[in-house]
Amino acid sequence: MMREGARLRLDYSAQSLWRVDRVIDGIRGEGAPYAAVESALRGLGAYAGEVIVRETGAEWWSAGGDHWVRTPDGRLWDPIDEARRCFTGDGSLRLLCREATAGG
Repeated sequence: MMREGARLRLDYSAQSLWRVDRVIDGIRGEGAPYAAVESALRGLGAYAGEVIVRETGAEWWSAGGDHWVRTPDGRLWDPIDEARRCFTGDGSLRLLCREATAGG
C-alpha cells in the first residue's frame, strides 16, 4: 500500500513509468493484499493510460465499467489491467507504453 506522505513525482512522460513500475514492485514486495491496493493500482494504471494518450494522440474508451485506450492505429490497450498484472509480477506499464507508442 502507498505510505502516507509518499511523494511520487509524475510528469506524464513515458520515462515516468519506470517509477510507477518500481512503486508497484514495492507494494508487491511489502506483501499487501490485492484488496488493500486495488484502488491505487487502478489509479496507477489510469496514469499509464493517460501517458499513452498524450504520447500517441490516443483516446479513452469505456464500456460496462471497463476502460481502455485506443491508439490512432486502432489498437486497444488496457493499462488498468496491466497494473494488476504488474502487481502479480507478470506485467510492466513501461513496456506496455513502449509497445503502444511503437505503432502498429
